[in-house]
Amino acid sequence: MVSAQLLWLTWRGRKNQEGIMRLVTYEIEHKSGLGVISKDGRWIYPLTSLDMDYKTMQELIENISDSEKQLLEYVSGQDPYKVRGAAPIGEVSLLAPIPHPRQDVICLGINYMAHAEESARFKKEAFDGERPHAIYFSKRVNRATDPGAGIPSHRDIVTDLDYEAELAVIIGREASHVREEDVKDYIFGYTIINDVSARTLQTRHKQWYFGKGLDGFLPMGPCIATVDELSYPPKVQVQSRVNGELRQDSNTELLIFDISHIVSELSQGMTLKPGTIIATGTPAGVGMGFDPPKFLVPGDVVECTIEGIGTIANKVTD
Repeated sequence: MVSAQLLWLTWRGRKNQEGIMRLVTYEIEHKSGLGVISKDGRWIYPLTSLDMDYKTMQELIENISDSEKQLLEYVSGQDPYKVRGAAPIGEVSLLAPIPHPRQDVICLGINYMAHAEESARFKKEAFDGERPHAIYFSKRVNRATDPGAGIPSHRDIVTDLDYEAELAVIIGREASHVREEDVKDYIFGYTIINDVSARTLQTRHKQWYFGKGLDGFLPMGPCIATVDELSYPPKVQVQSRVNGELRQDSNTELLIFDISHIVSELSQGMTLKPGTIIATGTPAGVGMGFDPPKFLVPGDVVECTIEGIGTIANKVTD
C-alpha cells in the first residue's frame, strides 16, 4: 500500500486537477465512513486512507478545502492496490450520502410542463400552460432512506403511494443574495432523490408537507457527484422504473425553472447553508399520471436513475 503522505506528494506534482469526483457514505464490516468512488466505478477508496478525518458528509461539505478536493480527484484515478482500505463497491453497503440532513429538503413542485399537465388531469383541474412563478415546498426528513433500503408503505394511512425521480442540488457554501450567473460557485454537487408521495394525504390537507413527509419518504443516493462531474447547467436524463417498466424518461434541460433561477431566487432573503438539499422537481410519468393510476404496492421495486450519478433502487415494504 502507498501511504497517504506519498499520494499527497505525488499529487502535488500534477497540474490542473479539476476536483471532479463522486463521494459516498458507506458501511463495511458494521462500520460507516466516507469514500470516493474510483474512476472506473468499481472501488471505494476511504477518505481516512488520505488522513481526512471527516465524520459525516455534512462536515465534509462545510470544511473540505480545494486542495483536498483535488487530491481526491487524483486518488480516484489510482489503482486500488495503492490505496489503503480500498474495497470493491459490491462488498460495501451504500448509505444515503447525507443520512441526517440538517434541515428539511426544499422541493420544487410541478417544474416540468408535462408533469404539470398530468397533475392537473389527476386533480381534474384546468391547466392553462402557464407557470409564471416557481412552487416551493418543504419535505420533512428525519433520516434519509438508503439507496437500496425499503420504502414503508404506511398502509394504515396511505392508499395511493407514488414515486418521483428528481435531481437534487446540494449547496456547498453559504448563499445569500446570489446572482444567477454566480450560482454554480455555490453548488457542492448533485444526488438523486425519490420524492415519495401519498397523493390522498397531499390533496386532502391542501398542502404537501404531510403527504410527502412521512418516515422513509426520501430515498437518496447512491453518491454525490461534485459540481464539475456534470456540465452546467446539467442536461442529464432522469428516469424511473417500477418492476423494470420504464415510467419516467425526461431531461433536466426541460426544467421550467432551472437551477440558477431556483438558487438565486431562494437566496434573495433566505440564506442557504452548506448541505442544503434542493430537489428540482419530477418529470411526467408518475403513478397518478396514468389512466387508471399506477400507484405503488408492497413488493414493487422503484428505480430512479440520473445520467452521471447512478441509480437508487428501493422496494416498497409493508
